Amino acid sequence: MNRILIFLFLLISYHSFAQSSDVLLLKKHNKTIKRFFAGTDIEITTNTGAYINGNITKIKNDSLFLKVFVVQQVPTQLGVFVLDTVTTYYYKYHYNQIKAIGKAGRRFNLSASAASLMGGGTLLTIASGVVFLVDREKFSPALLVASASLATIGYVMAKTTGRGMMIGKKYSLVYLDISENKKK
Repeated sequence: MNRILIFLFLLISYHSFAQSSDVLLLKKHNKTIKRFFAGTDIEITTNTGAYINGNITKIKNDSLFLKVFVVQQVPTQLGVFVLDTVTTYYYKYHYNQIKAIGKAGRRFNLSASAASLMGGGTLLTIASGVVFLVDREKFSPALLVASASLATIGYVMAKTTGRGMMIGKKYSLVYLDISENKKK
């Protein structure tokens, strides 16, 4: 009986304090589509062009503190490859330094399609030029125009896709200061 009373007394008198973390909201036309807080993963492109895929360790005073792991495959003595963390990097960015978040497309990779079109179109254009120089009777101007068009379409697709959700007119970041214990 005494043990139960002691346990209840400790349970009632024990207070647990948890620091609430600040939150970063990604909004699309004033509608929240994603929340970022400590412990979540984020893919960002900064204003300087740096691409970072890391884990948010904390959000404090308008800044994101990121932890990025560098992972490589390492062979074992059995000839099997295992993943090993080579190093970790810590970054700090103000939320206004973020230019884009994540990838634009989720289902279909337009960047890979653009690279295929550009590579294939360039290869066909070069091959058509070689045929023109070697044997002009088998040369097809329609094939040259079509292959150059495919390479151009691939180039345009590569420049316009895969940049993520650009912060600006359509998407915006909102910082919510939720923490109670701020040092001034």
